[in-house]
Amino acid sequence: MFTVVVELGDRSYPIHIGSGLLASDTLLRQTLQGRRVMVVSNDRVAPLYLDAVLGALDPERTATCILPDGEQHKTLASVERIVTDLLQRRFGRDCVLLALGGGVVGDLTGFAAAVYQRGVDFVQVPTTLLAQVDSAVGGKTAVNHALGKNMIGAFHQPIAVLSDFDTFATLPAREYRAGLAEVVKYGLISDAAFFAWLQTHSRELQQRDPAALAHAIRRSCEIKAEVVAGDEQEQGRRAILNLGHTFGHALETGLGYGTLLHGEAVAIGLRFALDLSAQLGLADAAEVTATIELLRTLGLPTSRPRPLPADRIIELMGVDKKVRDGRLRFVVVNHIGSAEVRADIAQSMLLKILDRGVEPEDVAQS
Repeated sequence: MFTVVVELGDRSYPIHIGSGLLASDTLLRQTLQGRRVMVVSNDRVAPLYLDAVLGALDPERTATCILPDGEQHKTLASVERIVTDLLQRRFGRDCVLLALGGGVVGDLTGFAAAVYQRGVDFVQVPTTLLAQVDSAVGGKTAVNHALGKNMIGAFHQPIAVLSDFDTFATLPAREYRAGLAEVVKYGLISDAAFFAWLQTHSRELQQRDPAALAHAIRRSCEIKAEVVAGDEQEQGRRAILNLGHTFGHALETGLGYGTLLHGEAVAIGLRFALDLSAQLGLADAAEVTATIELLRTLGLPTSRPRPLPADRIIELMGVDKKVRDGRLRFVVVNHIGSAEVRADIAQSMLLKILDRGVEPEDVAQS
């Protein structure tokens, strides 16, 4: 096991990363310290890992809330269900919520923790690659609205993250690949050497090699922890973590939540973000090609599904959280390893790159 710390003063917290973390009850007990715990999971993850978590906890002080699986259930109704369970069991402000699952469970649980009795503690136990490298870290919690992804939420940091990559043994191939999109993002925004490492170790990552995974997860968490520590509530530099997400969120909303996995939408968004960067005279053609080739090598889509028109994508992007004074703001890549936010993007330029990036059978479904 190794640990990365998100440095936020008296709210700093550890990200424990390793193999066998759920098999050993010591870490969970130390983290929860005998408090009342509500474990929130879904009906796909719970049969696999709930018993291991419950085995570390006092049954007299533990309850569970099992939600249906899927992005389409990341709603206020699911948050209300968690809160109802907490109230019915008379959980007080000294309780802890524990999120056991992927990004949807983590976001739902974190948001419920943020609003229940004006804020209670929660712990992230992410079981997907995407959650371990991204959504479980940083304190962004939210639910979706029919008009926009993650538009209802709060910043609420966990007290700890426990990432056990033994859970990848039960992770479907499509979901595993989707998590790699966020890993690629970190190289693009902050670390050219890490991006080069991903290029040379793509085969090991495809094969879920433990040593390669350990390095990829650790470096991703280190980068995110450093960015979050410097800009917790996204007033400045933290926005670079959204590279590809303005495009990706629009695709998820427009196609219907769950049609594309979040990581698949991000992968397509990364391609368009690099295309946009090149159009602005920033990233060069070789860097765009290298990014597209890496994403495709990792089994990720790099072009948008044809049913969603380009003008509808631009309309949906107008609901993005990065909009300021009615102007769309995009994260662009100056060169691999460096990114910034720009607000001077003409709609004609967006239409050009969106129209160019259509390949109808590019999304892996296996």
